[in-house]
Amino acid sequence: MIDTHAHIYSEEFQDDINEVLLRAKEAGVKMILMPNIDTSSIPALYRLEQNDILPCKPMMGLHPCYVQSGSYQSELAVIKKTLFDNPARFVAVGEIGMDLYWDLTTQDIQEEAFRIQIEWALELGLPINIHSRNATRQCIDILKSYSNPKLRGTFHCFSGTKEEAKEIVELGFTFGIGGVVTFKNSGLEQVLEEIPLDRILLETDAPYLAPTPYRGKRNEPSYLKEVIKKIASVKKVDENVLADILDQNVRKLFAVTEKELMEYSNELDFPKGDQRIINN
Repeated sequence: MIDTHAHIYSEEFQDDINEVLLRAKEAGVKMILMPNIDTSSIPALYRLEQNDILPCKPMMGLHPCYVQSGSYQSELAVIKKTLFDNPARFVAVGEIGMDLYWDLTTQDIQEEAFRIQIEWALELGLPINIHSRNATRQCIDILKSYSNPKLRGTFHCFSGTKEEAKEIVELGFTFGIGGVVTFKNSGLEQVLEEIPLDRILLETDAPYLAPTPYRGKRNEPSYLKEVIKKIASVKKVDENVLADILDQNVRKLFAVTEKELMEYSNELDFPKGDQRIINN
């Protein structure tokens, strides 16, 4: 399994990140992709990238909730330099998009920041990782306005309608499916029935949105096993077969190589005296 969206560099993991990574590895997670938030999260993102337990690959972008009047332009300038200085370091431009749940007053500048970062992705040939809380319709319309076959990516934590899902499939985008699909009244199970297997990606959004039976607790990549179990049940496919399909989906979208997946030893035990501490 590959966790395509996890904020494991955040302060919620600063006391036990090594144990979290080891549990993920033991559960069958072989890589974690990490979306950026803003300029302040970049150092922690980089530190975790250097761990020697499990491959953790960064994205680079400005999250819509951190697009604020008076600061977003300077934030974008730093993030652009970071991204363009070494684009090969990043698997995607993300987490970008729009969020109309928390603050409607920033809608215009959120759209501006989203479009700016889409242009970066197109210039660099990178996929985008989209946050679209209460704004799936707006994000779809923005993507449609480009009419560019090179524009590709995923709708992180997808929670839209069947009709919106069909439009996203037509755009050639994928769907990040996480713990919400295990929630009893989420409605996502019915939408998932309409999504082709080759458009599904696994994600946790750790430390948020832990799946049942861990709901309400801190989420972590090892809990992906509950998500893949639910998806397999809904799609009526063997879990191992599904894991292979989802693995290929990640490789195709994010250009992850077999060498990167095999970069770390499968050995779970540390040599005596080995510290391997990752501090946020």
